[in-house]
Amino acid sequence: MNLKLKSYNLQRGQSLFEVVLALGVIAAITVGIVSLTVSSIRNAAFSKNKTLAGRYAQEAIEWLRSERDKNFTVFKTRVQTPPLKWCLTGPDLNWNKHSACGVSDYISGSPPLFREVTFSGSTISGSTIIRASVRVYWTDAQGAHEVTSTTLFSDWK
Repeated sequence: MNLKLKSYNLQRGQSLFEVVLALGVIAAITVGIVSLTVSSIRNAAFSKNKTLAGRYAQEAIEWLRSERDKNFTVFKTRVQTPPLKWCLTGPDLNWNKHSACGVSDYISGSPPLFREVTFSGSTISGSTIIRASVRVYWTDAQGAHEVTSTTLFSDWK
């Protein structure tokens, strides 16, 4: 009987190996959940910034369209003056920054978003065609990103 009691006592507790294995499994599951959460948050932030950048690019195209419609001759003169790049900052778009965007020329958002428009022109059948390419870009922990929107302007009136 004494032999059976000793055998029973040896099988009753958890071995160190089993405890370490259980902790390892729990740690692996926890790391996986945390990784998925971090990745999900990073992707949500990227999607938010990309959507915002697309909206800012479209906003600039619409503003340029209204500037063209006010007076095409003035518009053509303004956009064909070298350098053919403008930095469009702030919520109220204007022709104030006739160059590439600097470090402090961001729109808003997190991270800061920059908006530049580059112009090029050509003449087709006697009509001036102006190509405007709006580029909204930003940099975050994943690297540099940009959204570009391009359109052609002509004197349609």
